[in-house]
Amino acid sequence: MSNPNWSINSWKDKPVLQDVVYDDQAHLETVLKKLQHLPPMVTPREVDDLRVQLKEAALGERFLLQGGDCAELFDYCSQSPIESKLKVLLQMSLVLIWGARTPVVRIARMAGQYAKPRSKPTEMHEGKEIPSYRGDNVNGFDPSDRKPDPERLLQAYFHSAATLNYVRAILGSGFADLHKPQTWNLDHVRSGSTRQEYQAIVDRLTDAMDFMHTIGADSGRSLSEVDWFVSHEGLLLDYESSLTREHVVPSTGEKKYYNTGAHFLWIGDRTRQPEGGHVEYMKGIENPVGIKVGPTTNPDDLPVILNAINPSKEIGKVTLITRYGAGNVEKLLPAHIEAVRKSGHIVVWVCDPMHGNTKSATGGIKTRHFADIVEELTSSFKVHQSVGSKLNGVHFELTGDSVTECVGGSMELKDSDLSTNYQTYCDPRLNYEQSLDVAFLIAQYYEKERSLQN
Repeated sequence: MSNPNWSINSWKDKPVLQDVVYDDQAHLETVLKKLQHLPPMVTPREVDDLRVQLKEAALGERFLLQGGDCAELFDYCSQSPIESKLKVLLQMSLVLIWGARTPVVRIARMAGQYAKPRSKPTEMHEGKEIPSYRGDNVNGFDPSDRKPDPERLLQAYFHSAATLNYVRAILGSGFADLHKPQTWNLDHVRSGSTRQEYQAIVDRLTDAMDFMHTIGADSGRSLSEVDWFVSHEGLLLDYESSLTREHVVPSTGEKKYYNTGAHFLWIGDRTRQPEGGHVEYMKGIENPVGIKVGPTTNPDDLPVILNAINPSKEIGKVTLITRYGAGNVEKLLPAHIEAVRKSGHIVVWVCDPMHGNTKSATGGIKTRHFADIVEELTSSFKVHQSVGSKLNGVHFELTGDSVTECVGGSMELKDSDLSTNYQTYCDPRLNYEQSLDVAFLIAQYYEKERSLQN
């Protein structure tokens, strides 16, 4: 049975940060009723399959790769952006599988990542105070279109459904077929020695797949299809609760509540208050839940949040996504690991090396330095290992396109290159080439670990 002290709307009795205020409440209610009537986008069986995979990740038997846009635009619901994102995540996952010698859980930040928390509700534009841009499912980026519009919630649903429909279609039509992997183009790597290292990994990957094909070991589903899950930050609780339905749990026959708008939801750094509305909502759904953990996270709060969302201490139900900033990992992560260990919860530990490393470049443009991203990632691996824990996954803001938003990487992008193709409306993302760089670096880390063990 479902939690008797919880209901789809019990979050309304709690403080809700980052809430959106609509001028026309009657219009909002009409939209929410429409959303409640629309069909689910994901199924309970898919959600339960992800829960099984995340349990394995928490036990060190899988590695989680989560990535996608900082904030999707409705305009990204198009063939080329969707295919580009799938391609880079698939290629990254293949490199990680080879490097870590373990299956990868693929979760995309897509088909719903339309809302963004903001540090301030308003901003100044040409001497006037206007509402901040909150994401396409709230308002428009154009300063003349900043009034929150309930109709955008419906648009978010239909753009999410269309995106997910195309993802399912192309994955079911051989897009992920590893018999004929997409072209690996390493021309972007400036350093000759680094290019040789990356090319050696690609050559060994393709040789292994050719061998499997020769002996007929690749005839099964595993090399022609992949499991693919979608996620977004569960920020707008009116929207999330409207897509929450009571379903029969496939494995037990019990009736429980599932968010049917995504397989995986997470609580952001600004909304993880133990007594807040977002924690209240998440504790009633069967979906696996992520929690962002940062410098402001009190270690004593983590067991409280974990007990609220996962009172039965189900392994892998909760993913803790750390985002400290380069230089802060060794100071902050050990206390968080110890607090979780003492609580008895077994979580999926994930490093988000993006959000704590945003800086301003020349001219005030937001950017991230690739070196900082790698430093946070490397420090997280080391700290987990030093305290007897294990990093179970990574979380990136990335795109499959050749944007110029983060500096560094094997392309050796500089501040002066940012204006070449700076497209983000929110936070800077790794481009296709930088995303592969990170995957290769993680693969090399695991390769070195194995060599030390032999």
